Amino acid sequence: MDRVTQWVSSQDVPADLTIRIADSIFPLHKAVMVPRCGYIRRAVAKDPSAAVELDLSALPGGADAFEKAARYCYGANFEITARNAAALRCAAAFLDMQHPADLARRVEEFLAQAGLRALPSAVTVLRSCEALLPAAEELGVVRRAADAVALRICNEALFPTRTPPGWWTAELAALSPASFQKVATALRCRRADPKVLANAASAYAELALAEVLADPRDREDQRALLESVVDVLPSAADAPISAAFLCRLLHAAITTEASAKTCRDLELRVAAVLDQATAGDLLGVALDGAGERVRNTDTVRRVIAAFVERHAGRSRRASLSSGGAELDPGAMEKVARTVDELMAELATEESLAISKFVGVAGAVPKEARASHDCVYRAVDIYLKTHPALDEIEREKVCSVMDPLKLSYQARLHASQNKRLPLQVVLSALYYDQLKLRSAAAGVDEGWDTQTAAGKARAQARADASLARENEALRSELARMRAFVSGMQPSKGSGSSRAAPAGKKASLLGSVSRTLSRLNPFKGGWAKDTASIADSRNAMPHVVKPKRRRFSIS
Repeated sequence: MDRVTQWVSSQDVPADLTIRIADSIFPLHKAVMVPRCGYIRRAVAKDPSAAVELDLSALPGGADAFEKAARYCYGANFEITARNAAALRCAAAFLDMQHPADLARRVEEFLAQAGLRALPSAVTVLRSCEALLPAAEELGVVRRAADAVALRICNEALFPTRTPPGWWTAELAALSPASFQKVATALRCRRADPKVLANAASAYAELALAEVLADPRDREDQRALLESVVDVLPSAADAPISAAFLCRLLHAAITTEASAKTCRDLELRVAAVLDQATAGDLLGVALDGAGERVRNTDTVRRVIAAFVERHAGRSRRASLSSGGAELDPGAMEKVARTVDELMAELATEESLAISKFVGVAGAVPKEARASHDCVYRAVDIYLKTHPALDEIEREKVCSVMDPLKLSYQARLHASQNKRLPLQVVLSALYYDQLKLRSAAAGVDEGWDTQTAAGKARAQARADASLARENEALRSELARMRAFVSGMQPSKGSGSSRAAPAGKKASLLGSVSRTLSRLNPFKGGWAKDTASIADSRNAMPHVVKPKRRRFSIS
C-alpha cells in the first residue's frame, strides 16, 4: 500500500482497477487511469464491472516502466533518465497515452535535449533498447540512438573533447553485438572515415575478446559472443582491421571451437591482409590454446593458400584491366619471407610431421622467392631437429626449396652439410661447376646472366672477341702474302730455298693455330703438321707425318 499512498491523494477512495505485471500488483483507480490510457479505457469498456483486473505482463519495460507511467497519470514526480527514457517511450506507446501533455511527448523532448546529445548517454539509451525489442525498433528509438552514437563518434574523431583521443572506444563495450552492428551501419551511412570504423570495430572486438579469454571455463557463452562479434565486423573494403588482431581473433575462434563459418570468415579476413602480418602473428595462430605446442598448421596453410589464390586472381584482373595500380608487386615476396621465418620457428617442434612442414612451406610458390636462403635455413633446422629421417624423407623435406636459387654462401654451406640428401648436395655442386665454366668462357658470375640484359652483354663480349680474332687472322694472312711475294724472284740455290723454309713453316703454323681457335671441331681436324720435327732419331713407334705442299695463291 506504500505505492498507493503515493498515488492516491485520499486513502478513503478504494481501488477499483488492479494491474498485474509478473509478480507486481498495482491497485489503481479507473477515474485516474482511464482518461489518460487508451489501452486501459478499451479494456475497461469490455468489462464495466465495479472492479477490473488486467494483466499487462507484455508491457515493454515491465513493472518499473508502468510504475513511472502510473506516477505520471497521478501527477506524481519522477525522473526521466537515459536509462529509463526508452522504456517510458515504449510503455507510453503500449498504453496509448494520447493526452495533449502525454508522457510520450515529454520523453521525446528529453531525448532531443539531453538523452542523445552526448556519447555516453546515447550509448546508454541504445543499450536500454536491447531489452525493449521489437517495440523500441518500431518506434524508431533504436535507429535514432544508433545514429546519435555514430554522429558523436565522428565528431570525437575530428574534434576530440577528451584525452586520450580514443576514449570513446571504451564506451562501445557496453553494447551487444547487435547494437554495435547498428552503430557500424550508421557510421557507413554517414560515410565516416574507414579508419574510424576500423578503430571502432577493433576496439569493440578487443574488449569482447578480453571477455572471452577472461573465463576459459564458460565455453558456450564465449563461443556465442565470439561468433556474434565476428558477424558484425565490417568488411576489409569498408574498414581494414590489423592483421595482428585478426590473427588473435582466429586463434580465439579455434580455441573456443567456434563454428566452421566463423573460422572460415576469419581465415579469409587474415588472408586479405596477410602481407601486413608477421611471423609472430601466424605463429600465434599455429599454437594451441596454452601457446606451447604446434597444433593448427592446417589453418595457417589455408590462410596462405587463400592469399596466394587472391593474389593470383588480382594479378589476372590487373592484366586484363587498368586496375593494376591497386596490386602491390612486393606483397607476395613479403608473405614468402614471413612464411620462411614462420617455418624456421615451427621446424623446432619435434612432433611436427613432414607433411605439415611441407604443406605450410610449399603453400607459397617457389617462384615467389627471389632467394631460397631463408627456406633453406628452415629446412636445415627441421633436419637438425629430426635426425632420424631416412634419405627419402629428407628429400621430401628439401622439396620445398630450389638449390639453384641459393646464394653462394648458402650453396657452399649446403655442399658441406651432411644432413642434406645427396641429390641436393649434387645439385649445388653441379650449379657451381656451371658457374665456373661460365666464368671461364667470359660470362660474369651472378644471377644477372639469366636476365635479358646479362645475355645481351655476354653476346656483345663474344662478338668483340670474335672480331679481334678475325683481325689477327687478317694480319697474319697479309704478312704471309707479303713474304711469299718476296720469295718468288729468288728460286736459285737449294740453300736459298732451305733458308726461308723455316720461316714459311713458322708462318703456316701461326695461321693454322689461329684457324684452330675458330674451328668448332677444335683438336679434331686442324692439326699443325709443321710443329712435328722431321728427325731421323725419332722413336720407332712414332709415325712420321707426310710432308705436304702448301699452296697459297
